[in-house]
Amino acid sequence: MASLFENTLKRVWEAAKHLDLNPTVLEKLKLALEMTHARLSIRMDDGSIKSFPAWRCRYDDSRGPTKGGIRFHHQVTVDEVEALALMMTIKCALMDLPLGGAKGGVKVDPRGLSNTELERLARAFIRALAHVIGPDRDIPAPDVGTNETTMAWMTDEYSTIVGKKTPEVITGKPVALGGSLGRDDATARGAYYIMRYKADAPGLKHGAQVVAIQGFGNAGQHIAKLLAADGCRIVAVSDSKGAVYAPAGLNIGELLAAKLDGGSVTSMAGSPGVTLISGDALLAVECEILVLAALENMVHKGNAGSIKAGVIVELANGPITPEADEILEAMNIVILPHILANAGGVTVSFYELVQNRQGEQWTLDEVHARLKTTMEKQADAVWAHAQDKNITLRTAAYLLRSRGLPQLWRRFLRTEVRPPALHLQRHPAQR
Repeated sequence: MASLFENTLKRVWEAAKHLDLNPTVLEKLKLALEMTHARLSIRMDDGSIKSFPAWRCRYDDSRGPTKGGIRFHHQVTVDEVEALALMMTIKCALMDLPLGGAKGGVKVDPRGLSNTELERLARAFIRALAHVIGPDRDIPAPDVGTNETTMAWMTDEYSTIVGKKTPEVITGKPVALGGSLGRDDATARGAYYIMRYKADAPGLKHGAQVVAIQGFGNAGQHIAKLLAADGCRIVAVSDSKGAVYAPAGLNIGELLAAKLDGGSVTSMAGSPGVTLISGDALLAVECEILVLAALENMVHKGNAGSIKAGVIVELANGPITPEADEILEAMNIVILPHILANAGGVTVSFYELVQNRQGEQWTLDEVHARLKTTMEKQADAVWAHAQDKNITLRTAAYLLRSRGLPQLWRRFLRTEVRPPALHLQRHPAQR
């Protein structure tokens, strides 16, 4: 199987076929602008020292400071970090945000660390990479295995290093520390707004629908609550330990309680009407909408043919391989691509950045209204291009990103230098 980075590049190249691009433009996207490797050594609670590999990739800063989450996961690789940074580059451009793309990762199982060990690891990440990040250079955010508490530790560590409060260096913070209202469910809410706005499009009909959700982390939980409140019947949900299936529908409140108390939705198995199934079996349940909110490459040529849903919503980054895409397209399944469907997260992160820089705090209604407008506008653009060129929504989304490349790079290609980047003014202790 091709790597996640190879798959991402393949999709960029496929979209580029629909444009008359100077080859030098695509050459700029072949490699990341900057990849930083680090070793994070922390003292464990038992007094021992343990080291963890870490990475931060700044893929492209043509549009502005790079932006992307920091992932704590035991399967993180440098290839994954680079691929996700490229995806973020494309996503920010698609949403017309003045940001480039980045991603960070630490190879660690956060479930195996105490709260104090997690704090030491978060602060160690910033100490190792303070010269890379900065409000005018690279702005991290939470991702798989990290949350607003992690971001609070990181923001505090960076502020200590530079000698001043710098809330705008990181987004996804607690509201009390400069975070934005509405950031907690922004990824899911953005997809929800598109699903409801485009409800008249083929496959996205109004009314009660049957839904299966792969992945019950932050995004999966929030999309479940939003869809259930809208009258949808959630019949299957999975997490890293397995899946549960209830044809009559699952109670979302009970699912959330099970996840909190038992650490997994599988603890609901055995309840009236609820059975335990495998993660792959979830893909094959009878449903109208399948939400992919887990990890990358979860749908591949080996299981794509079993999917019965008419619509797939990609809340995770890169959950479908290119080979699976071809199978699903032949099955006439509509796919809301992740660079559009999950872009609500980075969009509200941008709102948080704006609020921090302006010293303001927007109301929840204002955040929701802005997000809804942005998601609907970009959804219209993607659908229009897909229909105009008779291509998939995914290709249309990548194509929209690529349309701006010739103008963006033209003056730099003439002089054969890359666009200038904004650099962090380091504290003397870092020099």
